[in-house]
Amino acid sequence: MTDVRLHIDDSGGDGRPVVLIHGWPLSAESWAEQADALGRAGYRVVAYDRRGFGRSDKPDDGYDYDTLAADLDGVMRQLDLRDATLVGFSMGGGEVARYVSTYGDELVRSVVFAAAVPPYLLHGDDNPDGPLTEEAYRGMRDALEADRDGFLDEFLVGFFSNAERLCVTEEQRQAALVLARQSHQPAALACMDAWATTDFRDDLGTITVPTLVLHGDGDQTVPLEGSGRRTHETIEHSELHVIPGAPHGCNVSHAADFDAALLAFLER
Repeated sequence: MTDVRLHIDDSGGDGRPVVLIHGWPLSAESWAEQADALGRAGYRVVAYDRRGFGRSDKPDDGYDYDTLAADLDGVMRQLDLRDATLVGFSMGGGEVARYVSTYGDELVRSVVFAAAVPPYLLHGDDNPDGPLTEEAYRGMRDALEADRDGFLDEFLVGFFSNAERLCVTEEQRQAALVLARQSHQPAALACMDAWATTDFRDDLGTITVPTLVLHGDGDQTVPLEGSGRRTHETIEHSELHVIPGAPHGCNVSHAADFDAALLAFLER
């Protein structure tokens, strides 16, 4: 494992391991609903805070996907996880893709891309279906630099909203804001650069294990058509499960639907 200390929540036990990789700018605590549901179903639940976030060490560098995938590999080997399912939410989907393409699937039973950023968010001539324009990306980055608290507050409104309304309680949104404020600002900025600009198309082509793509069709942050559906089309053997009306933070807003789809996939 790297010399960066990662905070790991591990339920232990003899169940098949499910590794939960959180989204930006939150922490493993954002998986509370899923950790409970998976634990009750008999799985060994492992969730860790990405470097720079939550309770993990907060270095000023190391936020490219190669390094983040190495961190995931370190978690897998430190805990001796085998026959594991990797569940990557949003930014975490990039770690899943890069981990498999770099380290192979020897330890992996299956993967889940949940509201995930692959295959490639940034719109460009070589990626005309990318849903994130350069202008929008730069605007977000500038706003995060200029007014961190204000940006995070506003970002989490969109995170939990579809086109019509906020889909969680204000208490739930505020709980997520507490987690977001634990992020290290250099990590928040560098990870935004990573998830906005990293091309995972080649990584996805290496995935041969069973794959679930789980996405809300109300996602305003990582839109279904530009991300989840393209990932499903790239990984031909994958299964696509769309949660109607669900925003980006669908594991909280539509936890029952999310958990049911995840557990059904795991039971196959």
